[in-house]
Amino acid sequence: MSRRIFLRGLGGACVVAPFLGSIADRTARAQPATPPRRLIAMYTHYGCITTRFFPRKSHGPLTAADLEPTTLKHLAPYVDKLLMPRGIRAMNEWTPSMERGQGNDRHLQVLGSYFTCHPVTPNSDNPFSFDAATKFNARPTGPSLDHVIARQLSADGEPLFMRVGNLPHSDQAAISFSAPMTPYPGLGAPAEILAKLTGLFTDPLPSPDTYKAIRGKSIIDLVRDDLDTLARFDMSHADRNKLEAWKALLHETVTTVASAQCNPSVAAALGATHEYADLATTMPGADDDILTRRISDGLDGADLFSNLAVLAAACSANPVIFLKYPANYLFRGLGLTHDNSLLAGRVGSATSLGDCIPGVVDMLLKIDDYHARKFAHLVEQLNRIDEGDGTLLDNSAVVWFQDVSDGCARNLNNLPIVQVGSAGGYFKTGWAVNVEDGSPDLTTGNSELVCNDSEMPYLYETRATGTDPSLANAPINKYFCNLMNALGVKAGTDGFPAPGGSEPVTHFGMYDRTEDFIGGGINPPTIHDPGEFAALRASS
Repeated sequence: MSRRIFLRGLGGACVVAPFLGSIADRTARAQPATPPRRLIAMYTHYGCITTRFFPRKSHGPLTAADLEPTTLKHLAPYVDKLLMPRGIRAMNEWTPSMERGQGNDRHLQVLGSYFTCHPVTPNSDNPFSFDAATKFNARPTGPSLDHVIARQLSADGEPLFMRVGNLPHSDQAAISFSAPMTPYPGLGAPAEILAKLTGLFTDPLPSPDTYKAIRGKSIIDLVRDDLDTLARFDMSHADRNKLEAWKALLHETVTTVASAQCNPSVAAALGATHEYADLATTMPGADDDILTRRISDGLDGADLFSNLAVLAAACSANPVIFLKYPANYLFRGLGLTHDNSLLAGRVGSATSLGDCIPGVVDMLLKIDDYHARKFAHLVEQLNRIDEGDGTLLDNSAVVWFQDVSDGCARNLNNLPIVQVGSAGGYFKTGWAVNVEDGSPDLTTGNSELVCNDSEMPYLYETRATGTDPSLANAPINKYFCNLMNALGVKAGTDGFPAPGGSEPVTHFGMYDRTEDFIGGGINPPTIHDPGEFAALRASS
């Protein structure tokens, strides 16, 4: 017997030893492989026209007819897999009088606190200050949700964070923070993202065994011949029994090394190829924009990033995948002549003073519709790929987050959140769930209250287009606890996420009331309403 055959056969036999202490009860121990659960988040800036975004029904089963009059009509085919958590507030709302949050900046502080639930520092108590340290360079005092999850579940401890459109990273628009005060730029170049996903698409090519493993072969397939060769040699009856027992264990317990869907054919079908990646990397011309530019039939620049996210999910490359759309972006492909920030303010000026842009609501609806179509495309591609007893979509929580509710009022209550996928059966689907009080007629906001070509001074001060601040204030921290528990993140005895923990997550962030952010961390860290939203669970 050659030493190579012996060692390789021994390696195949022992590969499961760290996971099973005995072969005596292998039948009881062997369980069907459970597909991984994932969080795939899409994040867009400047909110939406809430009056068109939300279905009228805020609590109860949803139908395709409920979605048809709304921005979410493109998700009608997936209504049975859709969950709309209603009544949620994000943290650290900017107000001119500092009623509900810090006084740094109406963009930066909201973005910094959104996924961290921590205040930003240095603090400002002057909402109209232009001090560079507080208005442009303040950072949150804690890490963001994507990194908290990735530290426990991702192979390299980092999320797959993609800047859709490959535009330069901006600290002022950052939402991902690997540590306190540490913005995380993630990846923007499609070719770089593609190379990170799998060795199948880089040079040099992997070894034949590695290739087979990535293609979905189990360890027993890779060592079968050598184990059979080993079995032909003379050995004691006891040794032969042990060898057969180990072979049986391999069959029963070694699951797919990587999803069978992780292969070049799937990548090509998704357009996740170097050819398209290079096309998407080329910067647009003056009359073009990189998001809406067509790369091929049925695929634009933004879709390519979504398809890379789908490939990452199919390859089990990372359970935490974020797609961040750009701020201050001009959608020339939609026929617009003002960027999304200026349109959200309604008057086309950073001062938010003056007359409304004629037809501004219709322009904003074009952007909302575009984002909804991009989210629907992501959902559709995930739903096309089978995994276990369902699809990639079924085993994921795919969530569209928006930085604010209405982009002019910049209010954080009544937040527009839509989720598709149950994360392996963890979440209730086919429902709108008003987590604040269960009422079925929660307001859809006031986004269309103004802009009849009349002067509307300082709209963001009057906040007329927002939602009454007494409504829809359930803390977003609790939804983050839902997401973490769905994926299998564990907490320490205090309920906060902690590597090596064994408890469910019940606490996240520094504060869960936006008023506690006033002063920037001067209040004692307090989670007033711990736990997750039980009403979002499939068992509720």
